[in-house]
Amino acid sequence: MPAEQTTLLFHSNTPGLSRAFSRRKALAFAKRLATEVTHGRPFTCLITSDQELRRLNRDFRKKDYPTDVLSFSSRQTLGFLGDIAISFPHAQRQAAEYGHPVGQEIEILMLHGVLHLLGLDHETDGGRMARAENKWRTAFGLPRGLIGRVSS
Repeated sequence: MPAEQTTLLFHSNTPGLSRAFSRRKALAFAKRLATEVTHGRPFTCLITSDQELRRLNRDFRKKDYPTDVLSFSSRQTLGFLGDIAISFPHAQRQAAEYGHPVGQEIEILMLHGVLHLLGLDHETDGGRMARAENKWRTAFGLPRGLIGRVSS
């Protein structure tokens, strides 16, 4: 594994974050993704507010609304994979809607983001990302993922 390591960042002004799920479990999942899915290529994951995701979405994608997860590829061929940002309030709402814990929703979002960092794009790849998400979601024991929710 490269000298860099997968990092999980938590925005301290995100209400309810520390009570809702185990940071240790989220970091363990991120490390598992880095080992099994990215084959040792590290990434950073920020868990933050709807306001921050809205700002990132507006600044980088020119879309002025909050979203659940964003991915920013480093575009390097080796080493650091890139950054993921997850909205904790979005994850809370989606977890309630789909009937599972918020920690599990964060794992679903993190997996989705990592697949984007690996260059997959469910809007243009003819189902490649959907198949990969389904494979890894099943391997990790996660419920239906983001792509499966919109295609059913």
